[in-house]
Amino acid sequence: MTQAAPAATGKTTLAEQLGAHFAAFDYARVTDANRRSVKRLLLDYLGVAVSGSQTESGAVARKFAAISGGHAEATLIGGDGRVPAQQAAFANAISSHSVELDDIDVLALFHFSPPVYSSALASAEQAGASGKDLLVALAAGCEMMERLSNAANWSLRNRGYHTTPTCGVFGATVAAAKIQGLDAGKIVSALGLAGASASGLMEMYGPSMQKRFNPAPAARNGVTAATMAQLGFTGAATIFEGERGFLAAFTDKNQPERLVEKLDQPYQLDIEFKPYSCARPIHNAIDCALEIRRKHAPDLERIVSMEMARHPDWALYHQNARPQTYHEAQVSVPYSVAVALTDGQALFAQYNDQRLAEPQLRRLSDLLRITTDASLPRGVSCRMTMVMDDGSRYVSQVDYPKGSIQNAMDDQELRAKFDALVQPVLGASRAAEIAAMVNSIEDCSNIGQLMQLTQQRAGR
Repeated sequence: MTQAAPAATGKTTLAEQLGAHFAAFDYARVTDANRRSVKRLLLDYLGVAVSGSQTESGAVARKFAAISGGHAEATLIGGDGRVPAQQAAFANAISSHSVELDDIDVLALFHFSPPVYSSALASAEQAGASGKDLLVALAAGCEMMERLSNAANWSLRNRGYHTTPTCGVFGATVAAAKIQGLDAGKIVSALGLAGASASGLMEMYGPSMQKRFNPAPAARNGVTAATMAQLGFTGAATIFEGERGFLAAFTDKNQPERLVEKLDQPYQLDIEFKPYSCARPIHNAIDCALEIRRKHAPDLERIVSMEMARHPDWALYHQNARPQTYHEAQVSVPYSVAVALTDGQALFAQYNDQRLAEPQLRRLSDLLRITTDASLPRGVSCRMTMVMDDGSRYVSQVDYPKGSIQNAMDDQELRAKFDALVQPVLGASRAAEIAAMVNSIEDCSNIGQLMQLTQQRAGR
């Protein structure tokens, strides 16, 4: 049996500790709470990916995967064919990130599902894995991703690296490794190979599709790293703490101990969901606008000024008041607040190129002034102050946006979101079939049965 290359110091490395932990990770170790969380996210992921597959970026990704050729191993969500697992993971990750409705962590730094779920589902379909196998892989992959983010941020983000792909490739790798049944030594090698392909920059906020692309290489490379390790390719055991390892290369400050803290105890996954079709740190601002709209019904023509106080963690982001494409609009606080005040919602329909030049949206966007307030309690906290022409002032502060752990979307709300995303593409009957199968995914003998339902022309 080929093992990972040993650490030069002879000490147990972080990757070796994680390798042993995840090799022993089985269905019995997935807590009831985490099992529920990853199942809820499975439904959400599939809904978002089906909808995202029909966007321009999703369609290009599916076309790329299809023309690349190779064995028919895994499903292209929202398409009508099967491609190699690596290509399916790649394209499905883009689809699941194309409508800005994918999940988020509690710090609004990364999305679990585009890299981890895309990798796990493609690997599971390729291997003919069961629903229980999938749940184990999803829980393990999400834990790996969050552990690394906790060890690397905020320095990782502040240096210009995007957490979703940079940390996500390790989560995607562990998820694929669990599906493939890798032992501890091979998981260590797979983590080393994941580090060799870790990448992703925050230079993604603009009129292009750039942001949609970022999780795709992470999902694909996770499948690749696990498969290469399974075949005997060895990787560096010092990939995290080494002199030129991930933490040294990607961060100025880090907490390596957080990668392996409390490995002997159940891990709590905190997965949050998005009701609005834009970047998560904007959701608090939208909730502020919606609260003022609901409580005071202001005449939008009589607004003379608006201020949005944000915490320093996010105050310098999302400031573009004149987005040129809907991609830019989805990362714009001013536009999102304007459309929320105007429409009373901020779903994907509100983010389209035809709306961007509407005079009222332009006026409201230009009125909003973004300020910084370090006294706000959370990184995503927002406080909105609206002043009317008669001197009336309306104030709303939101610390926990809708969909957060503290202000959760319940199962009915998640199902309504899923149906709204899937029914226009696959129909109400197919949406119901997918939801029912996810609900009892532990009883699924082959994940291919689930993935088949996500296609435009799924066979029965």
